Amino acid sequence: MAAGMLAGKAALITGSTSGIGLAMARALAGAGANVALHGFGSPETIQGLQDELQNNHGVQTTYSDADLRKPPLIRDMVKQVHDKFGRIDILVNNAGIQFVSPVQDFPEDKWDDIIAVCLNSAFHTTKAALPYMLDQGWGRIVNTGSMHALVASPFKSAYNAAKHGIAGFTKTVALEMAQKNITCNAICPGYVLTDLVRNQLEDTARIRGMTVEQVVEKVLLADQPTKQFVKPEDLAAMVLHLCGPHSASITGACLSVDGGWTCR
Repeated sequence: MAAGMLAGKAALITGSTSGIGLAMARALAGAGANVALHGFGSPETIQGLQDELQNNHGVQTTYSDADLRKPPLIRDMVKQVHDKFGRIDILVNNAGIQFVSPVQDFPEDKWDDIIAVCLNSAFHTTKAALPYMLDQGWGRIVNTGSMHALVASPFKSAYNAAKHGIAGFTKTVALEMAQKNITCNAICPGYVLTDLVRNQLEDTARIRGMTVEQVVEKVLLADQPTKQFVKPEDLAAMVLHLCGPHSASITGACLSVDGGWTCR
């Protein structure tokens, strides 16, 4: 059995087969938590990640590829995680997708998908997981917000709307669970050089009439005072802190990890 401050606990992290979510999964497993991965990837890739976590940290793992646009599949995923581990202590709503376009041209199906994955899925996972946490008398919910939960950027109307919604949802859950030993917080990173960001570089360059290099310098990092991308490992460390023994009074917070973006 794994040792560590989260030994014996179980964590579900959506969007955790790459990028920020994978860094979070590694951190939680390193602290002893059994981990349910979720996301996309070849069978070989997924098996490799599970083997890594199990072999390096002595934890149990499971995996789901549930489509987060479909509530019944989300409910099934949460139940399967509970059936596997016998508990769900930590829920990290991290999965996200992006599309950039002026509002008047924004495809309606892209709007619906972004709201479903970035906002609605957090409601459905939380609703499904809370009964287990309430029965256990302990739980930690961490939502991956964004600085776009606090400030807006042009051409990202759906993402801005979803992440602003995550901020409000986080605060509501925190208030409802305040006397139940269950906390709910949002981590709001600035730009992290993940596949989600890389994939929007060319679209943003096209819309703004810039090169990709100019987008990085003059758009992505223009308002990030450190002029550096946030590291996934830094966000993972924040998740670990919020799930640790000294964070019971941190709830309902939208914690900026944005290189100073939102302090202006």
